Parts: sequence; structure tokens; C-alpha cells
Amino acid sequence: MKEWISGRNPAAEVLRAGRRQVFRARVAQGVQEKGRISEILRLLKSRKVPVEQVQRRQLDSLGEGHQGIALETSAYPYSSLPDILELAEKRSEPAFILILDTLQDPQNLGSLLRTAEIVGIHGVLLPFRRTATITPAVVSASSGASEHLLVAQTNLAQSIELLKERNIWIAGLEGRPDGQPGKVEVYTPGQIRLDGPLALVVGNEGEGMRPLVRDSCDFLLQLPMRGQIDSFNAAVAGSIALYLAWQARGFVGARL
Repeated sequence: MKEWISGRNPAAEVLRAGRRQVFRARVAQGVQEKGRISEILRLLKSRKVPVEQVQRRQLDSLGEGHQGIALETSAYPYSSLPDILELAEKRSEPAFILILDTLQDPQNLGSLLRTAEIVGIHGVLLPFRRTATITPAVVSASSGASEHLLVAQTNLAQSIELLKERNIWIAGLEGRPDGQPGKVEVYTPGQIRLDGPLALVVGNEGEGMRPLVRDSCDFLLQLPMRGQIDSFNAAVAGSIALYLAWQARGFVGARL
């Protein structure tokens, strides 16, 4: 299966990551060959990818915000949970995993993937159904960060049990300040350690985590709120929680 990835940052990251086969590129006539476009053309040449000069209207049908460039590629290369755990071991770091429970908005998924890549997540787990997947729109929303991440589609309940067997804590993000009491304890960031082996669960935009997933968490993490709005956007809340966990790890691997 082939798909078109459009936009300068997504195209550049597809080429930099080198995980997809790139069949051809289309570049708008008249685009100045500098900056990102220059980098993309250099990478295309190094990989011997055919480049077609086309009119902009031919790119308009391939994706919004194409910025004069589009790549025809193979489908997104999904990974597996063992691959993710192996990466954590290879880096000699406590596991740091993001679990997305039926997140459905491509923009939210892309935003979370971008944050996940920035903070050094070892991998992302998605369910098999009722979820946004890594489409060209998500690649664009993540600014190409998806290309550098290990993303697996799994049975979340089974994966959570496997993670627990590996002594990885499961922290569910409680998105609503009026979240209903349950059998899982709720903590704020200052009340719980986030620096050990950790999998953070972010739920659906409207309903949060499914009951089975919520009840399988070791604890729930609730972000304090002060204003009048009921809750954070799922991508914003997840990004804040990921950054707090990375901070707790001493910003391991950070570059300035």
C-alpha cells in the first residue's frame, strides 16, 4: 500500500528516518531550492528517488499544506511491544511508554506523538480498533515526529498486563477534575514518583479511558487546575504529563 506524505518537515523526517520506501517525489515548479527544500532534494538524490517537477494544483490533491513537496511512500512501519521494550533495554533506561486508549482526533494524536518524540518515549501503544492511526494527516500533525517513533497496535488489556509483569507502573491520566471515585487511587504530580519504569495512559477526547483500562492502572494522575474551563484538551494534558515524567527523569538525553 502506498500513500502520499506532503509538507516540508514531514517529508524531511520521512527521509531522515529512512524507515519507509520512497518511490518518487513531486516538487512544485518555481519552489526555491533552499532551506528544507534543499535538504530534501539532497536526501532524495542520495537515495536515488525520482523527482518530478509539477504544477502546484497537482500537489493540492495530494494533501493540504504541502508547501511545494510531496513524497509517495510505503505505508507506516508499525512496530511491536517487544521492539519497544528492547529499545528501553538498549538505552539502559527505565521503560517510558505512552498508551493511547481510543484517541480519535488525528490532530491530537499527531500533537502527542510530537511531544512523545521530544521527551524520548521508547514507544507508543494504540488499540486495534476505534482509534486514529498513523495516516498522512497524523504524520503532518506530528511534523514528522511519527517517523522516528516505535508505534505498535496491540490488545491494550493484554499489553498492560505484560507491562505489569515487567514491573512497569501504569499511570492513567485523569482528565477531568470531577472524575468519579473508583478503586484506583488518584494523585497529583507532586504526590507520586514518575522517574521509574512508567507507561502513561491517555484516554479518549470525550469519554477518557475505557473502564477496563482505567481499572487496570496502578494509579491515576490528575493535573491541578485553577481556571473556569472544565478540563485540558487530551493532547495538551498528555503532553504536560509526558514532560513532567521526563523532568522527573532529570531530562535524560536533553540537548540545548
